[in-house]
Amino acid sequence: MKLAVVGTGYVGLVTGTCFAETGNQVTCIDIDARKVEKMKSGIIPIYEPGLEELFLRNSAEGRLQFTTSLAEGIEGAEVIFLALPTPPGEDGSADLKYILGVAKDLGPLLKHYAVVIDKSTVPVGTAEKVREAIAANATVDFDVISNPEFLREGVAVEDFMKPDRVVIGTSSDKARAMMNKLYAPLVRQGNPIIFMDERSAEMTKYAANAFLAVKITFMNEIANLCERVGANVDDIRRGIGTDSRIGKRFLFAGIGYGGSCFPKDVQALHKTSEDYAYDFAILKSVMTVNEDQKTKLIPHVESYFGGDLKGKTIAVWGLAFKPYTDDIREAPALYNIRELLARGASVKAYDPEAMENVANLSDIGPKVTFTKDAYSALVDADALMIMTEWPQFRTPEFEKIETRLKNKVIFDGRNVYELDDMRERGYTYISVGREKIN
Repeated sequence: MKLAVVGTGYVGLVTGTCFAETGNQVTCIDIDARKVEKMKSGIIPIYEPGLEELFLRNSAEGRLQFTTSLAEGIEGAEVIFLALPTPPGEDGSADLKYILGVAKDLGPLLKHYAVVIDKSTVPVGTAEKVREAIAANATVDFDVISNPEFLREGVAVEDFMKPDRVVIGTSSDKARAMMNKLYAPLVRQGNPIIFMDERSAEMTKYAANAFLAVKITFMNEIANLCERVGANVDDIRRGIGTDSRIGKRFLFAGIGYGGSCFPKDVQALHKTSEDYAYDFAILKSVMTVNEDQKTKLIPHVESYFGGDLKGKTIAVWGLAFKPYTDDIREAPALYNIRELLARGASVKAYDPEAMENVANLSDIGPKVTFTKDAYSALVDADALMIMTEWPQFRTPEFEKIETRLKNKVIFDGRNVYELDDMRERGYTYISVGREKIN
């Protein structure tokens, strides 16, 4: 099939590349001319494990192409994916200006029947708005459907090529047949393509992310209570995670969720509930708890240094919101760095992939010292804070830590180390929902 993908962010580029890998002819469209030229030259604009190999292979074999021209990109396309940003507005609602702008432009450009797919995470009712925007200037028949993505950054390629399920919202038999054909190579092992109406598909995406955010936040609340009653949240996680009704995933306590999806989607679902006069009380609590959770270690850092961080240097390991990505959107590390700087501390930071993105932030980038490796960040630092659970931080050379840090103290926002090990090594070790080791 011939496909067009409008937008080359995480979702758009993964979608385009993976569909090219299954034999389709894909053209990716983006208004950023510099970005398009880089992709034409074989330079991938994001870090996502496994994506570069597929990107280069399909580009070389001519199945994956790039352009800044919407008219050129959709020429002959049977399916057009809209994978555009939906940033949160000041009231938390998803901003649809990019999607509706492209939809308006699509109308006069369509020369034959095509299926236009909302791949972005969009509020309930967006498919109808996109349909109206296209129909205002269209002269041919078309369908607009919802096909939300469920990609996890860091394993997005695997998620796309081996999806747990594919959700499609459409009332068109013709569009349904095309989607069955398009996704058939990805569901050969029997995972379902679930068809429903457009509004239900749109709601499914928000419901999934909101539920996972609730699960994370619940465990963080349990962790906070554990610190008061003297329980260990890791033991509790294992104790409840083996219950098949609960499951093991998303039960790790820490300094809150971040990224491009959970914060934005929880806000957007809450705003939708307000628009429909429904008090979605649990989402209010999730947002409040998560906001507080991000910087819960800062008071412990202050207390360790007698309430004054002026002149102290704090080493930070991890800047991305999660491992295996360079995405820093809503990353808890950024909130902690801002708090440290505001209290007069200096920050030295290391992350395997995300340092350039943080360096480009005007408010904190120039104030942070970025180092070539994790151990260099420790030199002359007064303490270490762990913000992202990259694998290389899990089994470090503790001797190197001890010879570089001024104090044997670690504030661990991701519960990377075992308590008994840190006790034996003689560290002051403060984590989340577990005993403080002094």
